[in-house]
Amino acid sequence: MTAKNLMVVGTASSVGKSLLVTAFCRIFKRHGYTVAPFKSQNMSLNSFVTPEGHEMGRAQVSQAEAAGLVPSALMNPILLKPTTNSKSQVIVNGKVYGNMSATEYYAFKDNLRPQVMEAYNKLAAQYDMVVIEGAGSPAEINLMDNDFVNMGMAAMADAPVVLAGDIDRGGVFASLYGTVKLLPPDDQARIKGLIINKFRGDVKILEPGLRQIEELLNIPVLGVIPYGKFAIDEEDSLTDRFSCGGRGGAVNITVLRLPRISNFTDFAVFDSLPDVSLTYADDAAGLEQADMVIIPGSKNTIEDMEHLERSGFSEKLKRLAASGRVIAGICGGFQILGRMIHDPHGVESPLGSISGLGLLDVETHFAQDKHTVQSSLKLRSLPGPLEGCGGQTLSGYEIHMGETEVGPDVTPLAEERSAGAVNRAGNVFGSYLHGFFDNLEFTRNLINNIRRAKGLEAAESGEGPATYDEFKEREYDRLADMVEEHLPLEKLLKIVG
Repeated sequence: MTAKNLMVVGTASSVGKSLLVTAFCRIFKRHGYTVAPFKSQNMSLNSFVTPEGHEMGRAQVSQAEAAGLVPSALMNPILLKPTTNSKSQVIVNGKVYGNMSATEYYAFKDNLRPQVMEAYNKLAAQYDMVVIEGAGSPAEINLMDNDFVNMGMAAMADAPVVLAGDIDRGGVFASLYGTVKLLPPDDQARIKGLIINKFRGDVKILEPGLRQIEELLNIPVLGVIPYGKFAIDEEDSLTDRFSCGGRGGAVNITVLRLPRISNFTDFAVFDSLPDVSLTYADDAAGLEQADMVIIPGSKNTIEDMEHLERSGFSEKLKRLAASGRVIAGICGGFQILGRMIHDPHGVESPLGSISGLGLLDVETHFAQDKHTVQSSLKLRSLPGPLEGCGGQTLSGYEIHMGETEVGPDVTPLAEERSAGAVNRAGNVFGSYLHGFFDNLEFTRNLINNIRRAKGLEAAESGEGPATYDEFKEREYDRLADMVEEHLPLEKLLKIVG
């Protein structure tokens, strides 16, 4: 079997390509088709580990879940994870290939074309449909020669293409027209439809523009998709999540917006809890109202630790911890909470060693090999905000270069000693486990302990979904409902043949 296919490209980054592919995967699935997502090359610090221990982008994980599939690195054979402003870690078929500058990767990338097609062909042999996502804009005229992520990928897979533009940022008609007209004639011919995304207002006012752009480009407008908010994992830091204020919940959780923040999708689970207000802080003043501060993962822990020192975050965090405020660290954040971070092989920095916050008696040594595995931990009986969570199992995955030694002045967080640590008072804890908060039984218990410390009653466990997976399923359906209402399936089926 060779699958039918459809490719979604956009006029720019963050116009909604990932969400459209997620919606299409769920729509095709609901109508009885087997469908898989595919993005040949993704640049993102939000990643996931498959059951095989392979690393891939989080956006393709959401798309796979919407399609009812177990995520596979075949869906994202190349992942670029920026480590500095000039270099990225290159991951091929789920495993680290090496670190490269932009110039080095551009000269090398054509060697990866066979791996891209091998991954795509394996998916195409298994499913009725493959929905392909582009990256950025297909009209990056300086990158067209060896492209295999936008129109180059469409040619390789012989895929019809739909082009999406974001009207919310303005200039959508110019963006659509300019994108198409900058493409070579063969690539222009592949574009079978236009989508206006993130629309607010009365579509009747828009209709004269829709007719004109159709006449100018001789390409139909397939639909106008309204602006919507969905609790679905974002691909990268071009999200509006960082700039949105909390929604006024009783418990205020603040995540540090580190310069090299990674896997901030770990905290999307708080969207499912109506009594939680989640914000991101760029400066130390933003921590003042936080009931719990979370230090997230980092793609460069040493540089981000230096940032905490320079910006005043370090002293603020130490004062908050001493006052009993809850401080949590995930992955790189766990390393930052410790006494020392050592990098003898120069994996992240030439510094060699750097002091951490010293809020946990742990010490991290970076290794040359990356640890990527799905894992779980069983919590011990612990004091403070983790009281009552003993015996609960948390499942997720680990992605880290370092190994952390737990010292005598902390308590291991779980029965697996290396899984994390908590201070004697119980208000500072850290773990390597991504997905740490996804067990809603645990997270509700934690939030209720914080509520009690504030003099509030515990929230009823019946509020919100029973599990985080249930919550995500609702969001996928809600997204698909909205998209299908404004872009009927028949139009997509006609394009894919």
